[in-house]
Amino acid sequence: MQKLLDDSVTYAKSFPKTGAVASYIPELAKADPTRYGAAIALPNGRTLISGDTDVPFTMQSISKVVSLILALQTSGYDAVFKRVGMEPTGDAFNSIIRLETNTAKPSNPMINAGAIVVASCIQCEHPFEAMLQLTRKFCGNDQIGLNEAVYLSEKKEGKRNRAMAYFMQSEGILPSDVDVEYYLDQYFRMCSVAVTAPDLARMGMVLANNGVNPVTGERIAEGWQVRIAKTFMVTCGLYDSSGAFAVKVGIPSKSGVGGGILSAVEKRMGIGVFHPMLDAKGNSIGGVRMLEFLSERMGLHMFSEPETVAG
Repeated sequence: MQKLLDDSVTYAKSFPKTGAVASYIPELAKADPTRYGAAIALPNGRTLISGDTDVPFTMQSISKVVSLILALQTSGYDAVFKRVGMEPTGDAFNSIIRLETNTAKPSNPMINAGAIVVASCIQCEHPFEAMLQLTRKFCGNDQIGLNEAVYLSEKKEGKRNRAMAYFMQSEGILPSDVDVEYYLDQYFRMCSVAVTAPDLARMGMVLANNGVNPVTGERIAEGWQVRIAKTFMVTCGLYDSSGAFAVKVGIPSKSGVGGGILSAVEKRMGIGVFHPMLDAKGNSIGGVRMLEFLSERMGLHMFSEPETVAG
């Protein structure tokens, strides 16, 4: 398996260098496009690594998986899905068009508008701290923290997200008795949590194990909450490339414009990949290539015949 992981990184590097790092957030534009990293976490606690797995990057939209689970934990199913839908959009992750032309209720929790609403559903005194603690548990890493520079950059440049949030409040989707900037601040902070590929792999393993850490036996999230999150990872996890990714790779996954992708192979492994060059849809180019390679070589597609994984 280690060789396959190494080969996946080599495979991703073999393609012509296309795409670009995220530049609409100035701090993300500083990312090194030559970095490729991949990690696999197994049920026995072993984590395999290859490439630049010590390079931290911000979760960005991957944080939407954690915030959704936290919102379900603190508010419950009905309260969350009263204000956010369950359907893919076919539009860009930061599109505003459907809010006005279709319904002010965001289509799903994996687009920016939906994630802002989900942040408002986290019912606790300190939502960001609760999200950070849950991320640390999922990843098995108490050192995970906020990238302050990215957070401030996002907060300064988040004009489109502000437009969506204020519009949704005007339509009654966001509560009117709380300053919109409070919800936006929680959202910007959540996106700016820094992780590595091994962190994502370990989180993927917990998700693949129905919310239970397979090594310690600790239940981090209830099975129904994890099931909902993984379903959205399949249908909406790679923005408006989710359908093609489901056909080619077939692993519940969530990407972020920081260059990371979180993947959960049911009962078998978690995978974390990283490459900051993005395609036109906002997905990691190298990350998708690595996952395509691993899915094909290891039979990881959700509709493949199950195989025994040996470490």
